[in-house]
Amino acid sequence: MTHISVQVDGTRYEDDVEPRLLLVHYLRDRLGLTGTPIGCDTSNCGACTVDLDGATVKSCSVLAVQADGCAVTTVQGLAEGGAWTALQRAFHEQHALQCGYCTPGMIMAARDLLRENPRPGPDEVRQGLEGNLCRCTGYQNIVRAVLAASGQPAHEAAEEVTA
Repeated sequence: MTHISVQVDGTRYEDDVEPRLLLVHYLRDRLGLTGTPIGCDTSNCGACTVDLDGATVKSCSVLAVQADGCAVTTVQGLAEGGAWTALQRAFHEQHALQCGYCTPGMIMAARDLLRENPRPGPDEVRQGLEGNLCRCTGYQNIVRAVLAASGQPAHEAAEEVTA
């Protein structure tokens, strides 16, 4: 067992963990933070994306011991005083989810994108969300939501993506 000290969503945790324990399992199984889903366990889908010391990471590809001494923010830690952030509201208002499984990872990736580029265009949003898969929506409303959260007209995402 390895002792870790990690701050998750503003709360400090001290735990002994197996060195091979993935961060996603630590968050879900030890801390009960089930808002971070396990999508693929291979880092392909991005559903488990969290913020680790200011950088987005796929928590299924990070060991809990690697988070020792770090701050982790999950989708559950985004609400400000119990109120949704503008990005969370935009996902709701733009109907940017169907089953919702990918939504936590999409929101975390979009948050990171908007920190780096507060006014992205539709193509920049698509590029910024690359690595986060959605099997339900076709991405159009997700792009609209990110544009709306950045204060831009969501209709700019209206052009369909062709394969």
